[in-house]
Amino acid sequence: MGLRSLSIVGLLLTVAVGSGCQNKLHDENLALHRQNRELQTRLNEAEIRLQQSPNPGDLQRLQGELASRDQQIADLQSQLRAPTPGEHDDPSLAGIEVTRDDTAGTITVNIPGDVLFASGMSELKESSKKTLDRIVKAISNDYPGKKIMVDGHTDSDPISRTKDKWKDNLDLSAARARTVADYLSQRGISKNMVGTRAFAETNPKSSKSASRRVEIVVKTRDSAGVARGE
Repeated sequence: MGLRSLSIVGLLLTVAVGSGCQNKLHDENLALHRQNRELQTRLNEAEIRLQQSPNPGDLQRLQGELASRDQQIADLQSQLRAPTPGEHDDPSLAGIEVTRDDTAGTITVNIPGDVLFASGMSELKESSKKTLDRIVKAISNDYPGKKIMVDGHTDSDPISRTKDKWKDNLDLSAARARTVADYLSQRGISKNMVGTRAFAETNPKSSKSASRRVEIVVKTRDSAGVARGE
């Protein structure tokens, strides 16, 4: 993973910490520690390859890789030492989580549904637009032109109070994903690069509140077969 990838992860992890919640900060520090250990392992592997490589071209490439890993480790350690957010916390950024899948070549920004929408609704809260603007800025800076999937998720409660609007949770999750995708396009991300998927309650998290979410999945590597509505 290059420095650009670390840049967006670092920025959005800072956004996630912005809630000022001690439990949240603790969980994210644990995640940073895990990333740190992973980077240290990769650094050690690169050093071994560097020692074994007789090819000057390989040596130069591995030296660049070592320098990149060193910088990533330094950045992560700096985040771990960062003070707990205090009076300057921004409530519009609370609850955001960022995960990276190097195998799939994706970075996923998880936004709680309660941050974005009122219960049973698909219209964005006015306060949520600041959250999305920060995410759009980070994605546009680090991954211009990369394909994005917006995934809608709900909890397992059946639709009751808003039956006049939605047939079921799949219908609601699809509408919410489209709303977020449309907003990304309005804020400058090409509509042709943004797709939507609806999962309803089929991929739950540890609680109902956590299950209600929208995930913005950035394809950090080019791959075929991703289009709007895929």
